Amino acid sequence: MKASACHILVKTKEQAEKIKVLLDKGDNFQQLAKKHSLCPSGKKGGDLGEFQPGQMVKAFDNVVFKKPTLVVHGPIKTQFGYHLIKTLYRG
Repeated sequence: MKASACHILVKTKEQAEKIKVLLDKGDNFQQLAKKHSLCPSGKKGGDLGEFQPGQMVKAFDNVVFKKPTLVVHGPIKTQFGYHLIKTLYRG
């Protein structure tokens, strides 16, 4: 199985929750990723490309491979910080 996802990585749960509110209002995920994400993928709008189970940390994998696609999930805490994750496809 493979999946493709994009994410926004920030330091605090509060910051992630504020960005999630903007997303819920219809703000553009890619633009918010470019502006706020601490991950190098932020420059690409948060796009992580395609990957398989086990390539990402467990909490991240659980969202990407088990939760509904095309919905923003989070904040999800990992050792890197707090993520807002959107799975684009899985198959």
